[in-house]
Amino acid sequence: MLVLDTDDVPVADRYEALRAVVAREGGVSDVEEDEPAAAMWKRLEVWNLGPLTLFDTRGTSVRFVRSYRKTRRELVNNVSIMTQAEGFGTGAFGCDGHQRHLKTGGLGLVPHMVASHEYGWSGSGRSVAFSVDIAQLDLPVDTVRAAIPLVRHSPVESLLLQQLRLLRRHADRFSAGPEAEALAAATVQLTRALIMSVAGDGRVREEVSRETLLTRVLAYLRAHLTEPDLTPQRVARAHGVSVRTLYRLCEEGGFSLEQWIIRRRLEGARADLAAPDQAHRTVEAVARSWGFTRPAHFSRRFHQAYGTTPGQWRRHARQGVALSREEDE
Repeated sequence: MLVLDTDDVPVADRYEALRAVVAREGGVSDVEEDEPAAAMWKRLEVWNLGPLTLFDTRGTSVRFVRSYRKTRRELVNNVSIMTQAEGFGTGAFGCDGHQRHLKTGGLGLVPHMVASHEYGWSGSGRSVAFSVDIAQLDLPVDTVRAAIPLVRHSPVESLLLQQLRLLRRHADRFSAGPEAEALAAATVQLTRALIMSVAGDGRVREEVSRETLLTRVLAYLRAHLTEPDLTPQRVARAHGVSVRTLYRLCEEGGFSLEQWIIRRRLEGARADLAAPDQAHRTVEAVARSWGFTRPAHFSRRFHQAYGTTPGQWRRHARQGVALSREEDE
C-alpha cells in the first residue's frame, strides 16, 4: 500500500511529509537529505502480513537514523531485516557499532532495542525490508545482537533474501490473501534460523536447525524452482541430510517433494502462458524457463493438471483478454 510519493506533495512540504511518514511507519527519528527539496523524490509502500510489516522505500539519496530513545514504544522490541534491492546501487548500514556496505544480495539485521542504527544510500537507491516483534523469534536480545556483524556468513542468508523478494513481488496479493499468516510464519522461522546459524551455541544451533529444516527446504525449492537440475539429491545435499530423511520430512509436512515441484512449475508456466507480456515467447520457451527440458513431458503433465494442452490454454487466455477488452469498450 502506497503511503507516500513526494511527487504528490508540494515542494515546500516534502521534507516534513517524509519525516512524518517514516517516523510513523518505521520509528525513524531523523532523516538527512543531500538533495534540495525540488530534486528530492521518495516513494514508500507498506504492507502488513500477519505479524510482519513489509517496507519498500526508494528514491534519491538519503540517510535514515533511528534512535532507541525516540523510537515509538510499540516498535522498540522489533527486529528488522533489510536489503538493497537489485539494480539500485549500494547502501550504507550501521548498527550497534557495526558498519558495512549493503550490496545487492546481502542482508542487514537491525534489533530496534539497541542504542541506534542508520541506513541510507547515495544517488538512486531502494531498500526492501520487514520488521517483526522479537517475541515472534523466541530468541534472547543478546543472541540477536551478536548476529548483527555475522549474518553475511550464514548459509541461510540467500534463502531469506529470496523469501523477502518473493514477499515484495506479490505483496499486494499476499497481504490481502489467506496465505499471509503462513508466509509470515515461514519468514519468521527463516529469520530465526539465520540468527542462530551464526550466533547460537552448538546445541541450540542444532535444535533450531532441526526445527526450521522444513521451512528452509521449502525456501530453497522456491529459490531454485526454475532450475532443471533441482533433484531430491541436490536438495538433500544442500541441507546436509540424506534423501531418505528429506522424503520423510516432506511426508511429515503433508506433501510429496516431486509433486510439489511439478505443481509449482506448472502454476508458473500456466501464468506465463496467459500473460500478455509473454505472448512473444513460444510454449517450449516458457516450459524451459520453468525447468521443463522435454516439451512432450511438459504437455502431458500440463494436460493432466488442467485438462487442456498448453497451446489451447494460451489461445483461450488470449480470447478471454480480447473479450474482456470488447466488453470494456
